[in-house]
Amino acid sequence: MKDMKSKFLAATMGLGLLALAAGQVKAQAQNCAPRDVVLEKLTEDFSETRRAIGLGDNNAVIEIFAAETGSWSIIVTFPNGATCLVASGEAFEMIVEPLPAKGEKV
Repeated sequence: MKDMKSKFLAATMGLGLLALAAGQVKAQAQNCAPRDVVLEKLTEDFSETRRAIGLGDNNAVIEIFAAETGSWSIIVTFPNGATCLVASGEAFEMIVEPLPAKGEKV
């Protein structure tokens, strides 16, 4: 259980940075579709499954999907239901790093 929590924490730490980019997605409407369409594309065409999830600004849900092949995608779902592809790429690898001790610089 502790290992699973560590993995989840490590994966979601990067989501904070992605939340900053979530506001930019609205300008990229060509990369948006209904959530069920986006999920179908990720699972059927790329064999990607959800690996992490977090809540960003304005209650946007940010998710990371990845496949065993190493392909990955980051999507944002807004409260209005629109789901947008923010980024995608290759060579996904789950990294679990210990948190620094309280007061220790990163």
